[in-house]
Amino acid sequence: MRVAIAYPPLPSEKGVPLLSQNRQFQWFHAPTFIYPVVPACAATLAANAGHGVLWLDGIAEQLTPETFDARLVAFAPDVVMVETKTPVVKAHWKILARLKTLLPQTRLVLVGDHVTAMPGESFENSPVDFILTGGDYDFLLANLLRHLEKNEPLEPGVWFRDASGALQNTGPFQLDHDLRALPRIDRGLTQWRLYAEKNGNFRRLPGTYTMAGRDCWHGRCTFCSWTTLYPKFRAREPLDVVEEIGGLIGLGVREIMDDTGCFPAGAWLAEFCNLMIERGYNTRVRLDCNMRFGRLTLDDYKLMRKAGFRFVLFGLESANQATLDRLDKALTVQQIRDGARWAAQAGLDVHVTVMLGYPWETREDVAHTVCLARTLLRKGHAYTLQVTQVIPYPGTPLFRECRENNLLLTDDWDAYDMRGPVMRSPLSACETQAAIRSIYRAFLHPETLLRRLFSTRHPLDDLRFYWRGLKSLLGHLRDFGGRAGR
Repeated sequence: MRVAIAYPPLPSEKGVPLLSQNRQFQWFHAPTFIYPVVPACAATLAANAGHGVLWLDGIAEQLTPETFDARLVAFAPDVVMVETKTPVVKAHWKILARLKTLLPQTRLVLVGDHVTAMPGESFENSPVDFILTGGDYDFLLANLLRHLEKNEPLEPGVWFRDASGALQNTGPFQLDHDLRALPRIDRGLTQWRLYAEKNGNFRRLPGTYTMAGRDCWHGRCTFCSWTTLYPKFRAREPLDVVEEIGGLIGLGVREIMDDTGCFPAGAWLAEFCNLMIERGYNTRVRLDCNMRFGRLTLDDYKLMRKAGFRFVLFGLESANQATLDRLDKALTVQQIRDGARWAAQAGLDVHVTVMLGYPWETREDVAHTVCLARTLLRKGHAYTLQVTQVIPYPGTPLFRECRENNLLLTDDWDAYDMRGPVMRSPLSACETQAAIRSIYRAFLHPETLLRRLFSTRHPLDDLRFYWRGLKSLLGHLRDFGGRAGR
């Protein structure tokens, strides 16, 4: 069979969509591309099973819809898989209708957190043939291809219409697949270089992504859309991840972002770090990862630095304890301050993510978060940060809370793109955007700039990184440029 893993282009005056493998969707004026590991695993599994595979990312390749359609039609796929998300699902419904006209015999497949939460909706609004729910859609796609080719029974988690047109499903998805069964990703097939440079996380280029686990061992944050996909955590073996890194070094990769929702900790982390050191990979590549405050010690961070880690991303979210508790972060504000300080002291570049726009936070609460974020930057306890407007994605506890308490301003999924509020809040949209810009402007504070200057270690790489960072900063300021609220 012939299979296309496709990201149709989504031209918009809003900018470039950050869609692939992304927990929080946003339009960016400075293009940013994330290498989608699970779709890449799906492509590799299909190719290894003898199917013809086309990797067609119209967003990262910056294709026009006409060029995208022409390339897809020329390939003549039997199956097309598209990853979607709440703010673009309506656009994808229209695209699927167009593709079904061009390729009437092709089976169209949707995956992602939105369709996992609301699978029936897409059958009502588009000619989709199958929806693969849950996060193991690489395994489910392989199963679907065997079903279509050899009539193998479908695994749990698949939605479809039967011969009479009635909507059917195989029951709740099961995250029981053995991650050890995954082959090494075919990076050439999946065009990893498309995503190797236009990414603000990478200080050294080229960079790429891995995933040591699926997805977060905490897995309870009420706003996180990927808890819909991965309600339980699984990790690969440390040796398997280290061997994958060795292969990436052989490809010329200089920095790797592991995009597990939270990188494994405890004994797993210690074994991984020691293997990196024993093999000498710690001197040949830099590693980045997501981590939680409140779990690691200063000694843990020092071991990570020795093992080659450069950058660690933490979810700060809010400086208000009541909000952290309501989000089920299992975290204190003091743990945030201590963790950022320890990681920076160990020599790691700390990146924190901040969210504003909670319906229960007052102006004073927002001021606390703005103050903490700016202070972390000025003191050097945070090297970079990202500020977003909190969005309650379908399937999350936050979405259910908002719907039950009449806190949603709209059910128009197009509005869930972080460009304006979709929840009732004491602050106006302009006030929230002004607070976001205030945090970003802390990058330009003299104390921050001096610390950045004195932290320069590799002039050529660092100057390029600073230039990319400046363009990204200007883009973020433009992204939150004071548009009127809905």
